[in-house]
Amino acid sequence: MKSLVDPSQVLGAGLQSIRTEFHVPEAFPPEVLAAAEAAAKRVPDSHVDRTAMPFVTLDPASSTDLDQAFSIETSGDDILLHYAIADVAWFVADGDPIDGEAWNRGETFYLPDGRAGLYPPVLSEGAASLLPEGPRPAIIFTVRVGGDGAVKLDGAERALIRSRAKLAYDSVQPKDLPDGFDELARRMAENEKRRGASRVDPPEQQVERLANGRYRLAFRPRLKSEADNAALSLAANMAIADAMLAHHTGLFRVMSEPDEARVKGLRNAARALGLDWPETVSLRDYQRTLDPADPQQAALMLDIRHAGNGASYQPYREGETPWHEAMAATYAHATAPLRRLADRYVVRCTLAIANGQPVPQAVTDAFARLSKVMGRADGRASQIDHAVIDLAEAVMLTGREGETFRAIVTDFVDNGVRVQLAGMPVVANIKANGFRQGDRLSVKLVSADPNQRRVVFDPVPAP
Repeated sequence: MKSLVDPSQVLGAGLQSIRTEFHVPEAFPPEVLAAAEAAAKRVPDSHVDRTAMPFVTLDPASSTDLDQAFSIETSGDDILLHYAIADVAWFVADGDPIDGEAWNRGETFYLPDGRAGLYPPVLSEGAASLLPEGPRPAIIFTVRVGGDGAVKLDGAERALIRSRAKLAYDSVQPKDLPDGFDELARRMAENEKRRGASRVDPPEQQVERLANGRYRLAFRPRLKSEADNAALSLAANMAIADAMLAHHTGLFRVMSEPDEARVKGLRNAARALGLDWPETVSLRDYQRTLDPADPQQAALMLDIRHAGNGASYQPYREGETPWHEAMAATYAHATAPLRRLADRYVVRCTLAIANGQPVPQAVTDAFARLSKVMGRADGRASQIDHAVIDLAEAVMLTGREGETFRAIVTDFVDNGVRVQLAGMPVVANIKANGFRQGDRLSVKLVSADPNQRRVVFDPVPAP
């Protein structure tokens, strides 16, 4: 859950408690801020001038930490994506105070009331961000996208760029975007279908206050502009992953498919939400049919995301092909270096490869360490996300103690079962025996405690 509508600030204390419990950084140490101020004044002198190229950015309207800008042109039947990525390594040196703090954090942590950035704002929202306020240093990856959506890295260079416009998902018009944007997104989508990719992009959850003083979990549907923009990152990340793999180096994003027990639990969750999932249809095929604009389907998309085995980082291993099951491809993270530590090193690695240079030893050494560091950061981010959802569920159900809800058993847990409330994006564990996965039952809300981020249900005996 990335946002909330909370005019009475009911959630404020709970969010602060989450920040404290999970040690979400509230500020940067003075020495890091001082180093960032000095780095922000560094004048690029190793970058070619590409300020004449028509780059634009496309992000949420409020975003100021802009990792990516793009320009598109055609080359025969191919599309050339010139994808500019913030040159964070120009400002951050190996072993300096900014670097050390970034290794401590691992990534930017997001809560509904604000984020804790990976780098100080003077860099992430200033000198290193690809804002349209003036020339910015970047790494331009040129990715060739064929008619069938196949991608190939054509080159990479350090360059100065000037963004023409800061476009927003909710207001961008087709005329604002470069020719070829829609076609590139279409090619990538078709290629995903051919590969059998099962990528899940659920919408953001929001907590909304209703007129009767109660709250509900709602979904902000993913806009077409967001999905199309994600295709650009997908193209770049896949092309970069292929380039690293061909040179027997790199850091990859890997994921295995869910096991049968988890898939069975998801089928039961679909039943609880009133969705038809034919037994003959696989999870991979079914989830591609889900519509994030429908609240029940959006809730199942979140269940699928949470039920997965989870993606992790893996350095190159001789004789192995790193594989991301949801992407159905070899995949890497390179396009968000302002928000993920690992991306800075993948960008440096690929820049060297593309220019026939040896990969810096500091980068190779970092790959060996980043799996654990990023795993720890991802784990903390996941704990924060789950805690926020638990808080939201408790707030939403406060005042409804004693009410009875319909539910379906989705899985087994210690001393009981996990249930999904019918028609509501609420999951809870109850102490009960004798149930099977898929059983329908009624449960009574015993308590909803926002302070403990906990809801308690008891099964209602059958008449």
